[in-house]
Amino acid sequence: MHEFIVEYGLFLAKTVTLLIAIGLLLGGLATALHEARHQPPERLEVEPLNDRYQRLRDALSAEVLDPDSRKREHKLHKRQLKEQRKINAKNPRKRVYVLDFDGDLQASAVTELREEITAVLQLLRKEDEVLLRLESEGGLVHAYGLAASQLKRLRDRGFPLTVAVDKVAASGGYLMACVADRIIAAPFAVLGSIGVVAQIPNLHRLLKKHEVDIELHTAGEYKRTLTLLGENTDAARAKFREELEDTHLLFKQFVSEHRPQVPIEQAATGEHWFGARALALQLVDQLRTSDDYLLDRADSADLYSVRFRRKKPLSERLHFSLLRLGGALRGRALEQLASPPSRFML
Repeated sequence: MHEFIVEYGLFLAKTVTLLIAIGLLLGGLATALHEARHQPPERLEVEPLNDRYQRLRDALSAEVLDPDSRKREHKLHKRQLKEQRKINAKNPRKRVYVLDFDGDLQASAVTELREEITAVLQLLRKEDEVLLRLESEGGLVHAYGLAASQLKRLRDRGFPLTVAVDKVAASGGYLMACVADRIIAAPFAVLGSIGVVAQIPNLHRLLKKHEVDIELHTAGEYKRTLTLLGENTDAARAKFREELEDTHLLFKQFVSEHRPQVPIEQAATGEHWFGARALALQLVDQLRTSDDYLLDRADSADLYSVRFRRKKPLSERLHFSLLRLGGALRGRALEQLASPPSRFML
């Protein structure tokens, strides 16, 4: 009888625990759904980074310093803030707006970037600065061309733009980076790859072997050059290579226009370089991480992280996930079914 009561008690305890866990899970899901339902479809999130750094400093000092040292450090910091406020009253502090661009094959993040730049442009002063933390291996020409054009909106109006590359800004990513007044990069960040690539499989011989005919009708001599299923000609190949070379020429001209100090024929071979090598080619101006740069700027400027958030429908989120997967696999084969201009990749 005693053993039965013990076992029943354990069973009851497990059941109650399970029910509580299920209740908490359902409650969490309900809260998330409620927040998602009442969340605006579009919003601009602004975070004062100076406050974040202060919270990190306070948390560390609370654990590391003894009470007396902590008190002295607090007084010193308070006095520094007071002195800084006096300086600010005479000379308002500069602002640094921090944007982020995490690129994929189709430069999908340009949707948010264009809104962030539109917002920032309305408050920017000539003494302020925009810092873009850029990460991209490149992708479609027209997509990264648009992303670079968004950054040109800042440069064309004379506002200082700095691009920070902690990991990679290659090909289309470097097309964006070169627009900046200054480029900083981590020592082992990957930069360059100033070149264009395009490839397309051709199944014509396989189809011909199985007696499958493909008819392609066009109006316009060069409406289609190389095709996936039809028979490709030497003239079509020549035209395709001509378009490829022209795209590369435009890429080189764009880099030269915005960074004339780059020895373009030496740098535009399609190769990529780590930060230290890129510095020697003047592809970047300084070897430094974005974190170190911002921490230094926090002493003399107000830093604001600016992010445009847009509620995406499920179909778009799934599409974006597939794009990310395709980027990880270099997804090149998928793009071969696109129209000819879209096959060119930076």
